[in-house]
Amino acid sequence: MISRVDRIRKIKENPRPSVLIIGAGINGIGTFRDLALQGIDVVMVDRGDYCSGASAASSHMVHGGIRYLENGEFRLVKEAVQERNRLIENSPHLVKPLATTFPIFKWFSGLLNAPLKFLGLLEKPAERGAIVIKLGMLMYDTFTRHQKTVPKHVFKNRKQSLALFPDLNPDVIFTGTYFDGAMPSPERIAMELIQDALAENDQAIPLNYVSLESASGSTVSLRDEVTAESIDVQPKMVINAAGPWIDLVNHKMGEATRCISGTKGSHLVLNHPRLLQAIGEHEFFFENDDGRIVLIFPLLDRVMIGTSDIRIDDPDNVVISEEEVDYFFNMIRRVFPDIQVDRSHIVYTFSGVRPLQRTEGGAASQISRDHKVYSREADETLHFPILSLVGGKWTSFRAFSEQVADLVLERLGAARKASTRDLQIGGSRGLPASTLEREAYCRNLIEGFPIEKERLIQLVDMYGTNVEGLLEKFGSELAAMLQTVPDMSVAELRQFILEEDVVHLDDLILRRTMLGKLGKTTQESLQEISGICGEILGWSVEKTTSEVDRFIELLKRDHKMNYNVYLERTKPRET
Repeated sequence: MISRVDRIRKIKENPRPSVLIIGAGINGIGTFRDLALQGIDVVMVDRGDYCSGASAASSHMVHGGIRYLENGEFRLVKEAVQERNRLIENSPHLVKPLATTFPIFKWFSGLLNAPLKFLGLLEKPAERGAIVIKLGMLMYDTFTRHQKTVPKHVFKNRKQSLALFPDLNPDVIFTGTYFDGAMPSPERIAMELIQDALAENDQAIPLNYVSLESASGSTVSLRDEVTAESIDVQPKMVINAAGPWIDLVNHKMGEATRCISGTKGSHLVLNHPRLLQAIGEHEFFFENDDGRIVLIFPLLDRVMIGTSDIRIDDPDNVVISEEEVDYFFNMIRRVFPDIQVDRSHIVYTFSGVRPLQRTEGGAASQISRDHKVYSREADETLHFPILSLVGGKWTSFRAFSEQVADLVLERLGAARKASTRDLQIGGSRGLPASTLEREAYCRNLIEGFPIEKERLIQLVDMYGTNVEGLLEKFGSELAAMLQTVPDMSVAELRQFILEEDVVHLDDLILRRTMLGKLGKTTQESLQEISGICGEILGWSVEKTTSEVDRFIELLKRDHKMNYNVYLERTKPRET
């Protein structure tokens, strides 16, 4: 990636890009990649870091949304499960099949509720029983019977279920297990999509920390949040991909819209070895007795708990509440009654806002998760059209981006040159599919580079075939781990800082790596990491200190983690 200074210079040299995308969440990034592949000159900006807003607060699942079937959203679910399979196939190093187990405590509950919800006659959720869940899983399998990317669902009776999960509530009568996908690090997918776009099109320019100031006539005024410099561009069209902030962005451009009905989703990350052992490699997808869906998710060596679904108006002030924490803990006790969980196990929390289509009234869980494009045509006030991207989710970003790109190409009178349907993402290109082939691939790399097999496997699992470039660039340095973090090398940090637009310390700790999310940033590692970052970026001692302070404040403000408590909770636990 050419330097940030050089990219801004290129924008000033060509201030009339065909497309300006505002917002670098997954919808913006997906559209940016698609347009770049078609040869379109496109600029993408975000007032924060890439994938730092709603897209950073996902449940780390790639899923079809089995529960949306009873809302009658069959097209949405069918598209999502097919896109789930494509993402598993197109990014196998970052997205893997995930066994998802549904503990069932009733036979017939929800049997009448499902058709009533489908007809719009019932809004209040209710616990679903075995028959409803079985029917849903059968339909779920049917949507992708030809792709065969993941196995079909299975039902187990009480005896079989307790043999497989001994800590499960003995009141269970069945468990149903179906497959979705897991993406432990969504932000890595986002970065690889951006890198793919840049590799294909040198007229595609991404910039983080550039905000919208105003728009008038043919001109959109931007502000570089790093230098405070103003940048004026005159795009042929604007794509508003600001997620929960779509209406606010439109307002800044003088357009009053009411597109978004946001709902808050919160998550906990726990350091709890026993709970992790209890779920094994399965996600537990569970309904509480009030019918709300919650999940227990194996996030590498941690356990993630989520998610809530609460209507919210202000996307800038979203943090987990104590009531949500209590709700999650009560849910865990119902599924695994003998496992004790409390606030001392929390190493991280995060919350975000789903940018859903605006609706008035009704339960938050009933708001459609489908995606839609709202068009505002050019007039005498603004001489360019605005396409606002509403809704959508991580799983189906590719399909939504394809839809948007086709609309843009039609308006520009350009033809599609490449499809993203079966296009491998980043390090998945050339990555062997089978275990045996993967082992042979690693053996060949070991012959050419002095690195241990176990370490190489770790790198391939994270970076796929991009590991080849890392080995050529850093060689044995990839085996030189941080003194304070044994599963991260100095070379990896250098690569992120030099090539992935790291502006602030939290970009590196919370999004380029998973160190912050997994609660692995100790006082010592924070000093080591900030020192490396400061050295490469030329920070003064004062700047480095201010970046550490900024990170601690973010933990406190956005993640409700008192830093001293955070450090204590990151220590290894026995129970």
